[in-house]
Amino acid sequence: MQKPLQDKVAIVTGAGGGLGRSHALELARHGARVIINDLAARDDGAGAQAVADEVARRGGEAAVHFGDVTVLAEMQVMAELAMARWGRIDILVNNAGILRDRTFAKMPLDDFQRVLDVHVMGAVNATKAVWAQMLAQRYGRIVMTTSSSGLYGNFGQSNYGAAKMALVGLMQTLALEGAKYGVHVNCLAPTAATAMTEGVLPPQSLAHLGAERVSPALLALVGDQAPSRMILLAGAGGFECANITMTRGIYLGDAADSAEQLCARLDEVMARAGEIVPASGREQCQLEIAKATAE
Repeated sequence: MQKPLQDKVAIVTGAGGGLGRSHALELARHGARVIINDLAARDDGAGAQAVADEVARRGGEAAVHFGDVTVLAEMQVMAELAMARWGRIDILVNNAGILRDRTFAKMPLDDFQRVLDVHVMGAVNATKAVWAQMLAQRYGRIVMTTSSSGLYGNFGQSNYGAAKMALVGLMQTLALEGAKYGVHVNCLAPTAATAMTEGVLPPQSLAHLGAERVSPALLALVGDQAPSRMILLAGAGGFECANITMTRGIYLGDAADSAEQLCARLDEVMARAGEIVPASGREQCQLEIAKATAE
């Protein structure tokens, strides 16, 4: 029986360990040929090579690429490796990331910038490196790794939360731009016990949060029937969908006391019954105009 990702070519950034390793193994299990990207400086590259070797032992195909996601030229070399080896690029999982947790009051701005560079610009660079090829072949599946810290906030993670929510905005726009070319873009919000999160989550929780309980979510996001613009949450074997919604709200027009009315009616504005998920920023604008012209 043919596997669902048979002969697809996938790239996973930050795949030398943790969640990236689990993602690479899961993609390979379903038939994909995988580029294992990681920093050579991390454990002298031993982790990435070990993942590639593990894929091979299980009967799959993998190649290692050592490169920094914050450097566009290195991501272009990564894409060239995939093309030279297998002739196409079907899947990109933007997984590479770091933590630099502190409260905002105590956080050096260098730490804020570094997290943005790795998470946001890292995903931008890797995506830019494969984007033209995906458009040309009229097929692509891209996963941005967001987080509940971005969607809902988390104490001491202003840098991380800002970066992770930025990736949602990137996903929303690229999904619109890629739609007519068959390029689907989604977000995965994982909750997993990795070296990056061990200091954040209590030990009793970590036992339920193996990375292998998250990675099955990938098949839903990168298969031929994958949706686009989905934010899929995964952790401890549970899977949920998050949406960015807007309420029905109220209309005040150009009333002279609109500011005062708004303050008095905030409960109505925040009422969640009948929430809407706009198809785009343009649709949100159209909804506002519709209220104004319905008078």
